Formats: sequence, C-alpha cells, structure tokens
Amino acid sequence: MNAPLHREMPGALLDSAAALDHATRQWDGDIVRQLSEYIAIPAKSPGFDKDWAAHGHIETVVRNAAAWVEAQKVEGLRLEVVRLPGRTPVIFFEIAATRTPSTQTVLMYGHLDKQPEFNGWRSDLGPWTPKYEDGKLYGRGGADDGYAVYASIAAVQALKAQKVPHPRIVGLIETCEESGSYDLLPYVDALRPRLGDVGLVICLDSGAGNYDQLWLTTSLRGMASGTLKVEVLTEGVHSGDASGLVPSSFRIMRQVLDRLEDSATGRLLPASFHCEVPAERMAQAQATAAILGDELYKRFPWAHYDCGGATMSVLPTTTDPVQALLNRTWAPTLSVTGAEGFPALQDAGNVLRPYTAFKLSLRLPPLVDAARAVQELKALLEDNAPYQARVTFESGGGATGWNAPSTAPWFAQALDAASQAHFGASCGFIGQGGTIPLMNLLSQGFPTAQMMVCGVLGPKSNAHGPNEFLHVPYAKKLTAAVAQVVASMP
Repeated sequence: MNAPLHREMPGALLDSAAALDHATRQWDGDIVRQLSEYIAIPAKSPGFDKDWAAHGHIETVVRNAAAWVEAQKVEGLRLEVVRLPGRTPVIFFEIAATRTPSTQTVLMYGHLDKQPEFNGWRSDLGPWTPKYEDGKLYGRGGADDGYAVYASIAAVQALKAQKVPHPRIVGLIETCEESGSYDLLPYVDALRPRLGDVGLVICLDSGAGNYDQLWLTTSLRGMASGTLKVEVLTEGVHSGDASGLVPSSFRIMRQVLDRLEDSATGRLLPASFHCEVPAERMAQAQATAAILGDELYKRFPWAHYDCGGATMSVLPTTTDPVQALLNRTWAPTLSVTGAEGFPALQDAGNVLRPYTAFKLSLRLPPLVDAARAVQELKALLEDNAPYQARVTFESGGGATGWNAPSTAPWFAQALDAASQAHFGASCGFIGQGGTIPLMNLLSQGFPTAQMMVCGVLGPKSNAHGPNEFLHVPYAKKLTAAVAQVVASMP
C-alpha cells in the first residue's frame, strides 16, 4: 500500500520575517511618501463632487497610482487605466503566474476616491494636510483606502523578492466606491473575461478590531440612502403670524420618521428590514466580544461635560460586548447625515421655514435585499402624509450587504499562520457595519472564491470623520500577511 503523499502548504516557502522586513522597507522608504502626496489631493467621490471630471483630482490620483505601480517593474505585470464613457476610471493590472500549474486567480481590490472633508479636525490637522506622527498618517483617504493599491503591490514584491511561486494575480482599483460603486458593475462586466477563475479575493477596504492581530471581515451591512423632504409652504413666513396654523415641516418630518424608527430605542420598525443572525456569525461575535470587551464602545470619541462638578459622558446603546457587535453588524440602523432648509444659527430669525430635508443613511443587515428595501422605504415615508404635506423620498440608491462564504481549511490555516507570524496572536473574525458593494457582486460571480476582506481601520482611525489616520505599523504587518496568504493558496 502506498504511503500518503504529503503536500506542504505553499505558504511554508515564504520566510515571514524577511517578508515583513521587505514590507517595512517599502513603507518607510516610499509608500508613506506616496500616500502623503495622495492625501493632499481632494479626490472626492463623484457623489460629493458632481464636477469631478472637470476638477481632475480623481484623474490625478489614478495617474499617480498607475505610474507608481509601473515604476516598480514587477516581473510579469501589465497595467491599464480603463475608461468607459461617462464613468469614473479604474486601474486594472495583471501579473502572470509563476506557479505551474496555476488555474485560479487572485483578485486584489481597492479604491482611490474619498469621502468629503467633514469638520472638527484637530487644529494642526486637516483632510488634505497629511501629517505623519507617532506611526499614524493623518488625512482623508489614506486608510480608506488609498493605501490598498500600494500595499497590494508591496505584498507581491515581497513574494518576488524571495522567488516564491504565486498564482496569477489581477488588480481592480476603482474610483466610485464612496458613492456606492455605481460605476463598478459595467467595468466588471467589461473585464470579466480578463478576471479569470477567481479563487481568492483580497479586499483591503475594511476594518480591524484592534491593532494586535490580523482581522478577517466576515460580513458587511448593506445600505439604502436618499433625501427625505417635507414641504409645507412656497416661502418662509413670520412664525408669530403662522405658527399654530401652518404645521411645522420639522414636526411632520418627525412623524414620518416615527413610521420607520422607534426614537426611544433606535430599533427600525419594519420587520422586513431585519434578518436572523446565522449561528456561525453568532459564535464568532461571542468569541470576538471576549477579545475586545468594552473597547467595542469605549473606542468612540464620546462627548463629555461637567454636571455639578461631576464629569458626565454620553452612554452607548448597550454595554454588552456581544450585543454591541451585533448592533453594528447585523441590526438595521438609521442615521441622518445631512440637513437642508435650515439657516445657520446666527441667521435664524423668527421665520416658519417652508421645508425640511434630511439625508438618510439606512444600514441594512447583510442578508436583506437592498433594492426591495429602497422600494419599501419610499412607500413607507411618502404615503398618507400628515396634513397632506408634500413628502418626497428621492432615493440615492442601495447596495445589498454581504455574508462571507464558508472558510476553506487551507484559508483558515493560512490566515491563522499569517496572524501568528506577524502579530503573535490568532486571526480574529469580525463583522463590519460598513458597505463594500463589490463583495456581494464577487460572491455571486465567484461563489467558490475565498474572501480575504481586511483593513487598517482599527480603533479611533475614524474613517469619513475628522482626524482620520492610517496606522502604519499595522499596515506593514498586514502587507506581509497578505503576501503569506497568497503564497499559501493551493
């Protein structure tokens, strides 16, 4: 009887320490500088800059990133900036396999568009003013996720430096992600023949529970957004003359939103906006809660104030770590992210305003269909308006969430080995409350692919808000971990 054939995992061929040293030198010698220049460019996503093409900022960051990738002279790499009429551009690169046979492809994903400025930045910081301090690179977009293309190529370079055989690798870097990736599907359709049989997706646009281990994102919430507007007059009138007779547009807004949300608890009322949490995700939430504990809610910049000599601070919706995880990953939640129809405080006279408009952002559980939710949301908010006010909901679109496929044994082993090698701790598993539309799309197109959805957005990194930063020491280790997982792909 023949002895069983022992096949060592390919990742064992990679010297982890040498890979981290290579990544560290790349980050310190070049990538931090490249990202500093990237942060200085206000390449706002088209949803926040309607004149993005005329302003040219997205074009600049695309050209800069493409030029940097080509300057690395990675063996077997070909790059193209792909442009479809009327759409934001994407960078597509492919790197020939050095492993034989190699039937599956690794897809690396990132984006270069950014969220708008927001306010509240520290006095010595700003969204377009990069500052490197104590291992943190401050500025808009560096961590979310302009670094992805640079880290992805650096991971490939770490493999090449050790001559470790690797499968075929392709990269897709978009510039519409922060607007919901509405430009992405036409590019995926156009490039599908060139993507190949994708067996592993590496998406570096997610978060980390802490900076002490590798974190794999297991789910992403979906999103439905839009503008809800309540109109009662054609122009503002004296509040002393009209109040009590003309209904307040703000009060009607409150009534309409009460159909959607219980304001006392924040729970969304329509049952169809909820879903059951899978048993595997519940078990992972319990394990992650044991790791992170009260840091799950203490990490936020809570407002605090003096009350009779005692310092008070705002409380979270829950202090139970497991429930905290579930609330931000599997529960639907409503946020009002903008308002219109209000004068600035210093300009607010005694006028009953003609309308109130809110920008709504509704996060949906991973298994809720976004298109259906948008339709239900519109009907719920518009029908039977109080006082026959003109109530309209203009949808900003939606994106269905994502629940990761079952983890293959090789993938689980590779993730844990990479986390142990570079962090000295096991890989953690965490759901994220954000939305990456591409992930659901790729899961449908490549149902057997493993999904390495990771990122550098750990505690206090504050993506989309003031003082956003990229934790460079963590990014270095993540870069080396990516190289190790790619080397481990069977």
